[in-house]
Amino acid sequence: MFLHNKKMMYTVRVDQPNPRFAKMLLEQFGGPNGELGAALRYFGQGWAESDAKRRDLLLNIATEELSHLEMVGQMLTMLLKGSPGAMVDQVEGGYLGDLLDQKHDSYTEMSLNSSQTVLGGPGPRFTDSMGNSFTTDWVDTIGNPTADLRSDIAAEARAKIVYERLIKQSDDAGARDTLTFLMQREVAHQKMFESALSAIQDNFPPGNIVLDDFAHEFFHTSSDETAAGNGTSSSPGYKLLSSQKLWEFRPMAAEPHGGDPEMPPANPEVASQSGKKAHSKK
Repeated sequence: MFLHNKKMMYTVRVDQPNPRFAKMLLEQFGGPNGELGAALRYFGQGWAESDAKRRDLLLNIATEELSHLEMVGQMLTMLLKGSPGAMVDQVEGGYLGDLLDQKHDSYTEMSLNSSQTVLGGPGPRFTDSMGNSFTTDWVDTIGNPTADLRSDIAAEARAKIVYERLIKQSDDAGARDTLTFLMQREVAHQKMFESALSAIQDNFPPGNIVLDDFAHEFFHTSSDETAAGNGTSSSPGYKLLSSQKLWEFRPMAAEPHGGDPEMPPANPEVASQSGKKAHSKK
C-alpha cells in the first residue's frame, strides 16, 4: 500500500520559467536514465528478490525514486509556467493561429524547443528530451542479483552524469539547487548497491557455472604484433590490467585456430600460470 505524503523530500525551487530547459529535464522524467525507469527497475527486482535484506533495500530505493519523479515533475511544471504549452490552454483560437503563423517570434522559438509540452499542455509527458516515448525496454533486469546490482550501479552512475550535465546547462539558482540534491541521491544509491553487492559472497562472476581457462586469458588482437611474448606482453591494455593486481591474466596472442581449446597456448612460458584471482574482489 502506498500513502502519498504531500511533503516532498526536498524543497523544489525554480526561479524563472524556461521551456527550453524543461525539454532537457524531460530526460530525467521519462528518459532511459530517468526516475520512472529507475523506480520500475528496482520494484521489479525487489518483488522477485528472495533475500529479505536485499528486497527491503530495493523497495526502499524504488519508493524514493517515485518521490524523485514527483520532484522532477514539479520542476517541469514550474519551468513551463507561462510557456506556450500553458498559454494554448488559456487562449482560444486566435493565439494558436498566430503562433503557428509565426507572428510571435519569441513564443514560436520557445514552443519549438518544448514541442512535447505543447502537445501535453502545461503538464510533463513521459518522454525523453527528444520526444521518444517512455518504454519498458529501458528497464534492464536479468533476474540474477549480482548481475542486476551491477546494472543498478551503472544506472545510478548514468543518472548522476545526466544530472551533472543538466546542472551545467542551467543558470537558474533554484533549479540547480534541486538538481544538486537529486544528483547526490544518485551517489547515495550507488553506495547502497555497492554495499549490497559486497555482502554477497563469491559475487563474481555472475551465475553458477564455474569458469576457468579462457576466463583468464588476455588475447592481444589490436596490433600487428601477434607473436606471443612480443606484442602481447607489451600491450598497453595488458599492462593496465596487470598493474591493478586484482586478477591474474595469461597473456596470449590471438591464433588463427579460433581459440580451439585443444590447441596449446600461444605462449608456452605462461601456460602453467594459474590465471586465477590475485585476490577476491567481493
